Amino acid sequence: MHHAPVVVHRICPSGGRQVTLRTSNGEESLGLAHSDEDVIEFLRRAGMPDPDDVVLGGTELLVAWEGDTPHVYEADLPTEDLP
Repeated sequence: MHHAPVVVHRICPSGGRQVTLRTSNGEESLGLAHSDEDVIEFLRRAGMPDPDDVVLGGTELLVAWEGDTPHVYEADLPTEDLP
């Protein structure tokens, strides 16, 4: 079974998505991203070659988007009024 080295986790209730990098030693937290630009910067700092292509290239071999739509960082708010 293949596991993408970059994991963009589900959207946090307050917004943003945790980004982790899978390594031979486990997972390393890279930070809380609020945009694709944040994910690209995290990967650049981690030394990943061509981070723009990794994030925007759309390959599941490199990035796993967990639980929510890829490239979305804010939770949908209810559209109806709360009592």
